Amino acid sequence: MSVRSGRTVRDLRRENRSAVLQRLYFDGPLSRLALGPVTHLSSGSVSNVVADLLAEGLVEEAGSVDSAGGRPRTLLRIRQDSAYMIGVDIGETRVRIELFDVALTELARVESPLGVNGPRREDRYDVGDIVARVRDGIEEVVRRAGIDPVQLLGVGVGVPGIVARTPQDGAVVHGQTINWDAVPLERLLRESVSLPESVSYFIENGARTLGQAEMWFGAGRGASSAVVVLFGSGVGACVVSDDLRPGRAVEWGHLKVQVRGRRCRCGARGCLEAYAGAEALLERWREAGGQPPIDAEEETALTAFLAAAYPDDPEAEADATALAVLEETAEYLGAGFSDLINLLQPERILVGGWAGLQLGSRFLDSVTRYATAYALSYPASHVQIGLGTLGPDAVTVGAAILPLADFFTHGGRRAPVEVEERVPAWQTTVRQRAAH
Repeated sequence: MSVRSGRTVRDLRRENRSAVLQRLYFDGPLSRLALGPVTHLSSGSVSNVVADLLAEGLVEEAGSVDSAGGRPRTLLRIRQDSAYMIGVDIGETRVRIELFDVALTELARVESPLGVNGPRREDRYDVGDIVARVRDGIEEVVRRAGIDPVQLLGVGVGVPGIVARTPQDGAVVHGQTINWDAVPLERLLRESVSLPESVSYFIENGARTLGQAEMWFGAGRGASSAVVVLFGSGVGACVVSDDLRPGRAVEWGHLKVQVRGRRCRCGARGCLEAYAGAEALLERWREAGGQPPIDAEEETALTAFLAAAYPDDPEAEADATALAVLEETAEYLGAGFSDLINLLQPERILVGGWAGLQLGSRFLDSVTRYATAYALSYPASHVQIGLGTLGPDAVTVGAAILPLADFFTHGGRRAPVEVEERVPAWQTTVRQRAAH
């Protein structure tokens, strides 16, 4: 059965369920009466959807509130233990795997450092080794949490690189900076990890998962448009136009800021990432005469760099070389921010990632001054630049909510129901004519 808009009754039911689930998730607990205005559904539709969700165990009653002159209204909320998600961050310093319930309570975590200052970059990202780390981590968090894998909505994975999709392999990763050329990561994980076939994989660029997390739960919440910047070993960005819709990862780190400039990790010259990002920043400090700790991992080395530039002892003298490198880096980043402002005119630019959060507001103030100076005055005056609020684990959180977002999109169903494809009558007629 179909309706005039072309959507079927099944589509409308799914959309109604999705609307109720999203509002209960983000704004609940809510009563049936309160759900009507925020979902734009009739009281009858709300009652029907809620009845189904209660029967399926996705929603539960959560007390009641008094009403004006009537019976108390029963409050409803998403059941916290109704499903689980796994988030994986294949980062540039470590692989992190976390298992969450629907309320994003962390139930188990496994971390596996990549030894950034040890083997060559291409060795650190050996595909077989990374897949094994993810496999072992997923199996370990499921064991520690003591859940039935059938209850998993899916596994979200944040990766460094561009993600494409093919019918044969699913998500394929093109990670030029880590020497991944069309790695069929989804197929490799499915072949390696012992999870039920019903558990889906959602593989996206790490900047996108960070953007998803900050827009749903962090500093981007309520913004009509934002760019969320991932500042780690390198830099990337996610462009988001609505707080509930998925963002789009962009390779902002490979924007050119200097013709015939420094060699970037991608092989080209003059990329922003060749000047910004923790790896480039530490390399430029070393070249300028700084002394990063020998054999220290990247996060520890950046901490030492910042301690040299901003010593805790007020009587200690700041490292002039470190300060000069920081200021130059702030100018390069400010120029990169100005391009985002001029091209996209976002309401907010938010900086996350372990390195961005370490550098903090003091460094970001300098970046903001340069961005404002280089950008067009009107869009620059209408953008807010700030730090993300979800901490260094935001990529993992964002990866975990990818299956949750898909779950909501399908109205609380774990997988879309396969139905016979129906085509308009004119398509059949045209095909028949073409066959003669």
